[in-house]
Amino acid sequence: MNFGLSADKLIVIAVIALMVVGPERLPKYAEGFARLVKRVGEYLRGAKDRVSSEMGPEFEDVDWRKLDPRQYDPRRIIREAILDEVVPSPGGGGAGAGAPIVGSIAALAPGGAMTPTRTVERLETGELPPYDSEAT
Repeated sequence: MNFGLSADKLIVIAVIALMVVGPERLPKYAEGFARLVKRVGEYLRGAKDRVSSEMGPEFEDVDWRKLDPRQYDPRRIIREAILDEVVPSPGGGGAGAGAPIVGSIAALAPGGAMTPTRTVERLETGELPPYDSEAT
């Protein structure tokens, strides 16, 4: 793990610790800190082993890096959502009802490749759009 500590920051911390603790007690505190770090490492390794044994073999192949929030790219998610094909809902009977509006979204695809089109139902003249009273 990298906590953003560079060598010069560690030297400053060591000098401050030497002044606060004193040169006589510093080796004892450093040894205690080393034991603490070792115990924390053993605890983390044990926790990882317990989780993998309890989750079973199907979770060994999971790519955990894909679930890392730092990998979140809103542009990719929006692009994938736009490129998903929308299935029109059944129904509608008039000349304007259910008539799809088809448009190419090739400009959004990498390299300008042709992509699926989106289909949207038109409303009849005077027909109100669906309204969800719980959402507003």
